[in-house]
Amino acid sequence: MRLPNFFRRRTSREVAKDRLKILLISDRVNCSPEVLELIKKDIARVISRYMLIDAQNMEIQISKSALRGRGGKNPSLYANVPILDLHKIS
Repeated sequence: MRLPNFFRRRTSREVAKDRLKILLISDRVNCSPEVLELIKKDIARVISRYMLIDAQNMEIQISKSALRGRGGKNPSLYANVPILDLHKIS
C-alpha cells in the first residue's frame, strides 16, 4: 500500500489539470467553477466530521443520467473521496 506524501508540493501541471476538469464539468452542467468548488468544499466538510479524508485528492463529477421509467435526464453528482481513516475524529 502506498502512503500519501503530505509534504509534496503539487506541480503546476497537476493544478492546471484539476482546473481544466472543473471547467469542463461546469461547462457540461451550466454551473460556474466557483459553485463546483463550493460543492466540493461542503462535501469535504461534512464527510470529515465522520472520517479522516484526503480533501486535496477529492474529485467530483456531475453528469446527466436518464431517469428510470421517464424520458428526461437529470444531473447526478458523483464524488470520489479518498478515505484515510474510517474512525470518527473527535
